[in-house]
Amino acid sequence: MSAIATVGSSMMSWRTSPRSRLFALLLAFFFGVFGVHRFYVGKFWTGLLLLATGGGFGIWWIVDCFMILFGHFRDADDRIVRDW
Repeated sequence: MSAIATVGSSMMSWRTSPRSRLFALLLAFFFGVFGVHRFYVGKFWTGLLLLATGGGFGIWWIVDCFMILFGHFRDADDRIVRDW
């Protein structure tokens, strides 16, 4: 049973982004309408879309803030930005 738990935890750390969740949240809160938090996690093209649309007209920016806050935001490599 412990071998399964070890494999599961190592897989979980492999799927966790090295990016800071707190830093991403602060970037999203203060500069989210410019897409800065998306550039930070490596999502260049969606960062440009946020920049061009003023944070997706404010809606996309708010959704991203909540996704980061609740731990559901992913980086460019599809890893969850989880660690504070």
